[in-house]
Amino acid sequence: QVQLVESGGGLVQAGGSLRLSCAASGRTFSSYGMGWFRQAPGKEREFVAAISWSGGSTYYADSVKGRFTISRDNAKNTVYLQMNSLKPEDTAVYYCAARKVGADEYDYWGQGTQVTVSS
Repeated sequence: QVQLVESGGGLVQAGGSLRLSCAASGRTFSSYGMGWFRQAPGKEREFVAAISWSGGSTYYADSVKGRFTISRDNAKNTVYLQMNSLKPEDTAVYYCAARKVGADEYDYWGQGTQVTVSS
């Protein structure tokens, strides 16, 4: 079992930055690929970014590429999402998720943290 707790959300003006953190419980954090997803009101949840278990590979949605950076610190059981040049359309609840290495689906999800970008 992996428990995930996100933090770092808040209200920011367009063009500003936020860094989200996701702290994971358990001793096998490095066995999981991690991802960030978001869901805006009235919209489906969408993929934002992902990182491999080692941190050696990262993936981004086109909408955030060049503005967001995903990273992880396996010693701290934490994954981060640095968000720069934020836009009002980035407003959403952001969720982190964990996927066991080799699995197709994300099995564990956090409770989400709200990010609101004002224009």
